[in-house]
Amino acid sequence: MLEFLLALLTTATVGALLVPLLRVGTHRTERLDSALAIYRDQLAEIERERTSGAMPEAEAAAARLEVERRILAAANTSDSTAHAQSPGFHRFLPPALALVIPLLALGVYLQVGRPGLPAAPFSAQRSAPQANPDEPMSIERLLALARARLAETPNDPDALSALGEALVLEADGTVTPAALKAFDGALAGRPDDPRAQFYRGLHDAQSGDSRAAVARWQALEAKSPPDAPWLVMLRSEIARVSKAAGLAAPPSASTAMPQPSRDQVEAMQSLAPAERQQAIRSMVEGLDAKMKENPGDRAGWLRLANAWKVLNENAKAADAYAMADALSPLDTRMLTDWAEALVRQIEPGTAPPPAAVAVLQRLEKAEPRNALALFYLGAASFASGDKAEALKRWKTLLALLPADAPIRAMLEERIKAAE
Repeated sequence: MLEFLLALLTTATVGALLVPLLRVGTHRTERLDSALAIYRDQLAEIERERTSGAMPEAEAAAARLEVERRILAAANTSDSTAHAQSPGFHRFLPPALALVIPLLALGVYLQVGRPGLPAAPFSAQRSAPQANPDEPMSIERLLALARARLAETPNDPDALSALGEALVLEADGTVTPAALKAFDGALAGRPDDPRAQFYRGLHDAQSGDSRAAVARWQALEAKSPPDAPWLVMLRSEIARVSKAAGLAAPPSASTAMPQPSRDQVEAMQSLAPAERQQAIRSMVEGLDAKMKENPGDRAGWLRLANAWKVLNENAKAADAYAMADALSPLDTRMLTDWAEALVRQIEPGTAPPPAAVAVLQRLEKAEPRNALALFYLGAASFASGDKAEALKRWKTLLALLPADAPIRAMLEERIKAAE
């Protein structure tokens, strides 16, 4: 309704402005009549002066001729203008254009525009900071960006972690209660967030619980990829806090696993494959002996587990994973590695043992569509007589497999047997 009122108001305004255009012909006629009246007065004046003898006959004739020429010129000008611009063209085209163009614009706006959409409040437009690559990343800007992101997604772990870090920087490295709340919120949504884990450990150290800080940082170190950019700072903090608290410094990632020297590497390259494998095994056994002397080194247990798995010693790898898990629960990726080490020990055609089932159940809870957990827990359910649960897991796995997966035929046979 508002749009039509605006259109009506526009039309009325344009119509009022067009009145002078519609009266152009009348104005032209009035100007010609006025000119002719002047010329007639001039002719009458010339005739009076000739009659009284004030103007000679020859001058009077010349003056009369000039006035008559002007009359003809004025008439010709009026006629040529009238022919060049016909009344219909001159009087109706400009008004028509002036009215049609606004109406067309309104029609297009109503068709493709959004007249019912309210304007955004100015305060809302200013609330979100605009990213500017040339602007230095100050603490104030970090805080503004994190808070703007949290205004859109209040429980975003990345935004909460970024806010906590900015608050720590603002407090000159102190993990304040507000920062701690942000980190706890981030960990609630993403328990393995490395930034939140680091600063949570820093809070433990600043609160006087250095042992808890080192344990948390060791767990983070064990979960971190070898090329993680935060490892250098993390190991430095572990060493600093351990030394300040008088704790035995745990072996770092670079020293926990015995590393051969260059001469040893060159010597191993010259060995036969069997001898080279034996040399590697000796190094792993050396790490195993060190871990028995320092059983609280979770990162060391994880390295030992990986080393045993590479050597295809699955039972020893599973034991090392169990030791690391006892110190701090493993994440999904490490649970998968632990489960693989356990199921590789299963004889073909037999059900998984209880220890493997327990790990697989934890893996399925963390990752419900994990193929390893679905297959072997289905086998465990089938062996225990729970065919409905076995069918549920196997059919879910079958739907996840690609059409050319080698395991499809065997899995379809098991589903038929369960049915």
